[in-house]
Amino acid sequence: MDTAGPPLISIRGLARSYPMGESVIHALRGINIDILPGEYVALMGPSGSGKSTLMNLIGCLDSPDAGEYTLKGRPVSRMKDGELAGVRNHEIGFVFQTFNLLQRATALHNVELPLIYAGTSRRDRRERASRALTRVGLADRMNHRPGELSGGQRQRVAIARALVNDPSILLADEPTGNLDSSTAAEILALFDELHAAGNTIVLVTHDETVARRAKRIIRIRDGTIEADSAHA
Repeated sequence: MDTAGPPLISIRGLARSYPMGESVIHALRGINIDILPGEYVALMGPSGSGKSTLMNLIGCLDSPDAGEYTLKGRPVSRMKDGELAGVRNHEIGFVFQTFNLLQRATALHNVELPLIYAGTSRRDRRERASRALTRVGLADRMNHRPGELSGGQRQRVAIARALVNDPSILLADEPTGNLDSSTAAEILALFDELHAAGNTIVLVTHDETVARRAKRIIRIRDGTIEADSAHA
């Protein structure tokens, strides 16, 4: 879809290193990226390239050693832990490879969880969770527990949970990694629909086929941007 306006995400000189025994691993080496509202971006790279570190920084799960990260004009890279938690809860929707659902809770309750943490009233969160599940095609599975759902349905519950707070970014880490090819295609089709509806999606993957569903592919190697190209 068309994008406009200032960047949703602006990253300048972002660097992150980790001690590894007596040596230091330079996971990111001063990268620069802008992501506009409504973009669908795939982050690609081999194991150890830095893509997971970048995902953790974008998702406010980690803080950089150097550089600037702004989200909607806010200087995230300078925030304290409490502020970062607020950004994670309100601005970023996470979708993980392993679903991360509570096995004893219904689909509806799993989707309600971010709203419970946000202090949303019971009536409002139930309405919003129901709407999110309907949006991902699970209106008839709201009271089912994860063990009663297929892998694709469990991932749809996870996507609904990620969407329930109307986040600025949907951040997906290998979202089809635990799914068979047919189910993965269904989930990727759902991401296409969400993008068409205006959602900003950042998808982390090592799979070229998955990455090509995005409209832009950023390739990372050895902690630097190797390539950044639009993809039709």
